[in-house]
Amino acid sequence: MIQEERPKVAVCGAPVGIYMETDGVMVIRTAEIRSSDGTVSRPSENILREGDYITKVNGQSIRSKQDLIDAVKVSNGSPVCLSLLRDGETIEVQVTPQKSQDGTCRLGAWVRDNMQGIGTLTFVEPDGTFAALGHGISDIDTGKMLQLNGGELYLTQILSVIPGKAGVPGELQGVIHYEEKNRIGSVAENTIYGIHGVLDREKSSALPLTVTEIAYRQEIETGPATVRMCVDNTVEEYEAEITEIDLGSENTNKNFVLEITDQRLLQKTGGIVQGNSGSPVLQNGRLIGAITHVFVNHPEKGYGVFAENMLARN
Repeated sequence: MIQEERPKVAVCGAPVGIYMETDGVMVIRTAEIRSSDGTVSRPSENILREGDYITKVNGQSIRSKQDLIDAVKVSNGSPVCLSLLRDGETIEVQVTPQKSQDGTCRLGAWVRDNMQGIGTLTFVEPDGTFAALGHGISDIDTGKMLQLNGGELYLTQILSVIPGKAGVPGELQGVIHYEEKNRIGSVAENTIYGIHGVLDREKSSALPLTVTEIAYRQEIETGPATVRMCVDNTVEEYEAEITEIDLGSENTNKNFVLEITDQRLLQKTGGIVQGNSGSPVLQNGRLIGAITHVFVNHPEKGYGVFAENMLARN
């Protein structure tokens, strides 16, 4: 019997800057409009919902907040038909814009069209597909996973670290230079197991990549492990301990629990901080997964996702 070859990936651990555009314009919440005569109205209340994506206005596709503002402005107060993506379904609603104090027609809704942040690149597959974060990117206000229309991956520089302590998550603080020379890939997918996309092969030489075999979930065991992290612009391996494993967990990015035991890292960061999501976890020379969440009251502990869950699905 021919045994299937074990998957291999190029493990990373470096921080990256992430820029993503939403699929349409995401509604954060509805708001009131105050007109020049002092009248207050809420034209979108009970029509638009938190987490809706406005994709069209009167049949015209929109991709940004400015597109939405322009489309509503030309309505001059007449009712507009909005195409929405709500809970995976497309629906149409009608809203009548109201004039604000400055005379501009508005819907009465706070919206968002992009997201930026810092995370960790976990690995790159042989075909150039990368996996990062280990968990999906959700909107900070609504808590709902962002629907992507595309995005970019950039090199980033860590400037400082705010250590974590009980009740207060720490954070990697860095700078992202959104210049073409720093762009290293494109983001195509946002899933519960992280973001995926394609890395620019010519620019991948700037990343610390090490070819490593993937371990299957049944091969993971409680005990010593290591994590690849970057807290001072150098990727290093630090000692950790796998304390719990949930082999039966499905559709979740909380498959195992690990604890940072390396005193060097604990002194620098207090454990796991925001920005460490996606940091590779290795055991017995193989990649077993990536860090996804920190325990807020115990920053030395966190959850991890199985590496096999992070592999791109075609």
